[in-house]
Amino acid sequence: MTSLKHRTIPVFIPELACPFRCIYCNQHVISGQQQMPSDQEILSTIESHLATFPADAHVELGFFGGTFTGLDLQEQKRLLRLVNPYVKSGSISSIRLSTRPDYISEEIIETLVEGGVKTVELGVQSMDQDVLKNVHRGYGVEKVLEAASLIRQAGLELGMQMMIGLPGDSPEKCLSTAKAIVCAGAKNTRIYPTLVVRQTALAAMYERGLYHPLTIEEAVEWTAPVLRHFEENNVTVLRVGLHPTEGFINGTDYLAGPFHVSFKELVMTEIFNRQFGEWISTQSPQKDKELLLQVNPSKVNAAIGYHTRNRSMLRQYFKEVRFEGNPTLKNYQFNPTLLG
Repeated sequence: MTSLKHRTIPVFIPELACPFRCIYCNQHVISGQQQMPSDQEILSTIESHLATFPADAHVELGFFGGTFTGLDLQEQKRLLRLVNPYVKSGSISSIRLSTRPDYISEEIIETLVEGGVKTVELGVQSMDQDVLKNVHRGYGVEKVLEAASLIRQAGLELGMQMMIGLPGDSPEKCLSTAKAIVCAGAKNTRIYPTLVVRQTALAAMYERGLYHPLTIEEAVEWTAPVLRHFEENNVTVLRVGLHPTEGFINGTDYLAGPFHVSFKELVMTEIFNRQFGEWISTQSPQKDKELLLQVNPSKVNAAIGYHTRNRSMLRQYFKEVRFEGNPTLKNYQFNPTLLG
């Protein structure tokens, strides 16, 4: 499986099922979907994506954008039956969906399992009671843990999404949320810095000076230990930050907040920068020496840093700085050697 190319076919459903209005959410704007796609539109989406995928791809279909399990149970079954022939034929290997923790029950789980769903992502956002209350999320931490347990007991893969910088949030609360997600048994996660979207309660708070979104620098600093904790505990991080192709980012609905096209790269750079800084504090400048830094091959670019930030910092202390991949090193480990 690991050698296969992974591809996801996104099918966006609207917020028909969700009666809540979390203060940061304008789902019609975020998903770009205001009405349920027709059966033909869903099938056309699947066919058009399949036509572009390599023959050896591991293809996953994802129901995103709305609260799938909040739809009428018969509608959930109908949608799963609609795409099931692709699963039976092997064209699609698995189905994933995103939903709220309070729309998970034993009956719903049974429907998902029978419909071929393999992964359920919970939009958790925070595991802090006060933060959940501040954003009018409509549930508490206990409901999250209950839903996570039901998903895992059914043999489904659990995903849990979180947000950084919600009202009442703090770096400590964000890291505690990450730790709680790991303890809940999540296998994958997404990390989203909080952005202010027009026509939301959060936008009204922002315009009245009652909410101050994180700066890019703050968001990076808050996210760095969160990302590192997930990676060190083998939780796959599917996304860090929003993609620049998100409709509301390119349009007029994005109002404020820490959006950056290379947000994950900034965060990974920060993780290495902190570590290199700690190491440098134990060293003396050696302008006549070359520094060779070995890191995991997948982390070489992050070690060098976004716009070579880390290399430039280290060049203040050494004649030259080189980076080299070493597959025996994991995550953000590094091995420094002085040469010359």
